[in-house]
Amino acid sequence: MDYTTNVGVYAQLSLISSEPDEIDQAITNRFGSGCCEKGYIIVPSGMPEFKQTSGAKIEEEHKTYTIPVAGQKVKKVRVRRTCEISGTLRAYDPNALYVCPNCNCPMNKIGSTPISLAHIPSGDTYVKITVEQHRLKCTNPQCPSPVFTFKATFKADGHNITTALENYTVSLLAYGLTLKEVSHITGLHKSIVKDIDKKRLEELYTVNGEGKALKKPETYSEYIGIDEFKLHDGHKYATVIADLVTGIVLFVAIGKKKEVVYKFIDFMGDEWMKHVVAVAMDMNSDFREAFQDKYPHIKVIFDHFHIVKNFNDKVVSEVRKDEQKRLKEEGDEEAARELKGSKYILTSSRRHLKEMDEDARLGKTIRREATLFDRPAIKAKGGYEERYNELIKGNELLSACDIIKEKLDKAFQYKQEKRMRDEIKDIIAICRGTNNTHFKWFANLLEKHIDGITAHARYHISSGIMEGINNRTKTIRRKSYGLPDDDYFFLKIIDASHQRTRFS
Repeated sequence: MDYTTNVGVYAQLSLISSEPDEIDQAITNRFGSGCCEKGYIIVPSGMPEFKQTSGAKIEEEHKTYTIPVAGQKVKKVRVRRTCEISGTLRAYDPNALYVCPNCNCPMNKIGSTPISLAHIPSGDTYVKITVEQHRLKCTNPQCPSPVFTFKATFKADGHNITTALENYTVSLLAYGLTLKEVSHITGLHKSIVKDIDKKRLEELYTVNGEGKALKKPETYSEYIGIDEFKLHDGHKYATVIADLVTGIVLFVAIGKKKEVVYKFIDFMGDEWMKHVVAVAMDMNSDFREAFQDKYPHIKVIFDHFHIVKNFNDKVVSEVRKDEQKRLKEEGDEEAARELKGSKYILTSSRRHLKEMDEDARLGKTIRREATLFDRPAIKAKGGYEERYNELIKGNELLSACDIIKEKLDKAFQYKQEKRMRDEIKDIIAICRGTNNTHFKWFANLLEKHIDGITAHARYHISSGIMEGINNRTKTIRRKSYGLPDDDYFFLKIIDASHQRTRFS
């Protein structure tokens, strides 16, 4: 497929001069007098084989539909404007005599068949090209192929559209527009737009453009990331693997078990895998075991984000609920109310609380005024660190949460693996010293994954890019209102990771 978009609306004129008077006369001879004053714009069509034979014919189709407005059904009219342009093929000369390409016998003209092709729209007006495809028949009754048709070479394969419109559609899709948006702009059915997009993606990312096997990356990757995402309802998951330096998605497959990693390894090959130094992931033990089983030299890294998230979700949040329940049972309703709605503050780092207090001191606006809807501006509020100190004051478990959060933040800043390991061991000791079930769970988690956690000091990589890819994947699915074709969906994920601009 040619990805060069030839933008144009009306057919190309064969003008022998660039002088304004001669151009006006040529247009008048073709379309009649006064057409230049009736809103005609003559530009190249991108189809030099097409010869326009009549002026543009504008048709309007009115469709009435109802929408609910303020509890009432209101009728709306949607207008679809179509510009039809008729012509013929330049290759056919009605005055010429033709001979059969097979047996060199004379050929007779036996008629023509009109074909209508959608073309690049002009603003909100869809354009349709109607061209006559003339047929000739060989006079030799023994000719193996007696009928010859002058075919429109500017017709796209598989669809009744011009190659110019196909290329324009490809440009819109590459820019990131959804199937529905491109369908509205081009006037094509959404299924046709999807076919064009899938063909584009297969040519870019599959071997020989056949859509049967992914292309392998041309370069090696030292640092990769792996993460799973929800594919469909009913606990269906898929796994994505990406280069952490470039952000390019290398592999996508259904499932979140060891088999996915083994498929990735088989796909990449031994030579490629030998260049991988480290892989960042969450606490998925299947992923870790699969990489260590096949390539022990690859270092597994558990990043700061997942450790802190586990601590906040499974320790801080649970301790807060337990303490609130305990205070209620002891009759201290006021202290219990103080803990209500405090999850955000308790799970935030002290550094973040100080930043919010500083915003309040500077009078920063966090939401601008909306005069049309009478919504006042909102200024940043302070006192977060002070309230945080009040919440943990006198509460041993919440104070322990504060200490551990600070020590985790400090641990992940170390560049020496031994110092980081010592810090993590201190955290484990503090957790076990609380004699609390939630803290003990976190201590076991750290102890079980300590090698992957402390490896961060040497490599300083994280799966943050993987979280970004997962968010982008959710956006693709949400904007498309779901994509049941998994092959197409996975190709869209790979394509989005390349982050091409409109003109790339």
